[in-house]
Amino acid sequence: MSGIAKTPKPPYYAAIFTSKRTENDNGYNKMAEKMVELAAKQEGFLGVESVREKGLGITISYWNSLEAIHHWKQHAVHQAAQRKGRDEWYRTYAVRICKVESESVFNI
Repeated sequence: MSGIAKTPKPPYYAAIFTSKRTENDNGYNKMAEKMVELAAKQEGFLGVESVREKGLGITISYWNSLEAIHHWKQHAVHQAAQRKGRDEWYRTYAVRICKVESESVFNI
């Protein structure tokens, strides 16, 4: 995952997932890739941005509605990944849901 997501004109929603990882990979990178691929197929998905440095990760997924975020949270494969995250991959995490009301984008 790289680059800035190309989102539509606001309003839309952002799900911000901030985490501190454990030391073990135990399939984390493979599952993270799978989650992005699966999320991209969900109705209402608009894009994703993600960065990880020194154990701190921030992933922001963009959605066209709160309902789309709710459906993604309830997706069975995503729920299995969430359980594995709590059991093995994360020391701590936070999920924040925000409404994007305006944006400013600069491109060269």
